Amino acid sequence: MNTLVNVARYHLVDRLQYVVLPVGVTFFAFGVNLAIFSLIPETPEENYSGGLFTLFVFMFVCGALSMTKSLPFGLALGVSRRSYYLGTILLVAGLSALYAVGITVFQVIEDGTGGWGLGLNYFRVPWLLNGPWYLTLLTSFVFLLLMFVYGMWYGLIYRRAAVVGVVLFGAAQVLVLLGAVLVLSWTDSWPKLGEFFSTLTVGGMTGVLALLVCLAGAGGFATMRRVTV
Repeated sequence: MNTLVNVARYHLVDRLQYVVLPVGVTFFAFGVNLAIFSLIPETPEENYSGGLFTLFVFMFVCGALSMTKSLPFGLALGVSRRSYYLGTILLVAGLSALYAVGITVFQVIEDGTGGWGLGLNYFRVPWLLNGPWYLTLLTSFVFLLLMFVYGMWYGLIYRRAAVVGVVLFGAAQVLVLLGAVLVLSWTDSWPKLGEFFSTLTVGGMTGVLALLVCLAGAGGFATMRRVTV
């Protein structure tokens, strides 16, 4: 366990990447949204900006960088691949929990102020972060974790097979999605899929995200064992 904690502390040497920039970019986008909506004469009562996704995108980037920029020196210090991977997961779990608490607190404030007095829903996202506070806390934690772990997998693919590997990895996922679309079309299952998502609760979506975290984590760990530095 001490080794995993040391790996997490090793990453936090670069606080700019893991703390300052994610928080700074999120609040910069928030400020831009406030400025824009304060200048609009009339705004709807329930307006969703989607600006919060900047944080989730940044978590993906941080995940990729943790396996590209920081990996070689980490392994040179004598840390095993397994310890490095699990220690990074420990780090992102802590960061995701911290950011999830922040999102939840600001969502409560947002609700209490009528969208900051502008009808702006920045910290509330339809179908994802649109339930009670405890579901917002859980769902945002799982989604942040998913984005970071998914970014880690991309970073490991890059370490293993460079740009060509990343392109092929992305193309393979596109082909899987295309195959799913074709199957749904051939079997006339689009109405059933629409019905499934229409009845899916916020808690159910959290479960789907948790399953994706497990898949991305397992895929990244399998790739990690084959990475050469």
